[in-house]
Amino acid sequence: MDVFDNAPERALEWVDAGRGAVLATVIETWGSAPRRVGAQLVIAGDGEMQGSVSGGCVEGAVVTEALEALEDGAHRVLEYGISDGDAFAVGLACGGTIRILVEPVGAAMPEALLRELVAARAARSPVAYEVNLDTGARALVDQGHAHRFATDRSGFEEDGALFVAIHNPPLRLIVVGAVHIAQALVPMARIAGYDPTIIDPRGAFGSEARFPGETIVADWPDEAMQDLRVDSRTAVVLLTHDPKLDDPALHIALRSGAFYVGALGSKRTHASRIARLQEAGFTGKEIARIHGPIGLDIGAASPPEIAVSVLAEMTQVLRRGA
Repeated sequence: MDVFDNAPERALEWVDAGRGAVLATVIETWGSAPRRVGAQLVIAGDGEMQGSVSGGCVEGAVVTEALEALEDGAHRVLEYGISDGDAFAVGLACGGTIRILVEPVGAAMPEALLRELVAARAARSPVAYEVNLDTGARALVDQGHAHRFATDRSGFEEDGALFVAIHNPPLRLIVVGAVHIAQALVPMARIAGYDPTIIDPRGAFGSEARFPGETIVADWPDEAMQDLRVDSRTAVVLLTHDPKLDDPALHIALRSGAFYVGALGSKRTHASRIARLQEAGFTGKEIARIHGPIGLDIGAASPPEIAVSVLAEMTQVLRRGA
């Protein structure tokens, strides 16, 4: 979840304050569009806005349309492209074309549905917001759309009328082992949108001085991970090289919904790890979930380079699947 991803929460806040709110969502893109499908901008009735649908290119034009939609009470679909006569006026000089759905809360998007969506997001429950542009029907569902949930990808269904906006929980990263690679990986992951937690019972490693401002849990990994509720939006990275620390965490990670499980170590170390897991009763399918040796093979040598390779592999699995 990036800084623009709290649009539903802000919309509800403005509605409750009596200011009114309009949600503008990117529903389709072509070419070099600056924001991906599903990106949102929220506009209050007094013109205040938060978020982005184009990185600043067309926000002014969208705000004008949103305020008009708030008055007439109907949703509208906007389209902007570099080839349009209005392209220069709205500022979409970066190329590409975008379509944007503008929905006044209450008149188009039911307020009760928005409250349900915000509650689901607060509970870290993955949900999909469906809107049929032909009929105006709207629904919030937690079943179906398995591929969209797995790849975090909003978009139109094959009929071209039903738009599905995926609202997955924010990404989390659990790092077991507050080692030098973690010192590089944690800030990189935070920039990429992850909320990191570092687990290490060794006080000399997991210290505020080594990880300023980060969440550090000094419990044994198995105890800490039981409390962290590892889910489908969680990546687990094991960096200690110590089976006493890595293995208990690995047992929990492999039987959780974590989308990524990576373990540091050579091929020989990983072979020993597999043997221990087999002895512990793990199946071949469960063991195959481990990315080990960890990271994409980019020839990384230094801790920061290894961190880059790990984050790249996490991104690959998140966006394209294992």
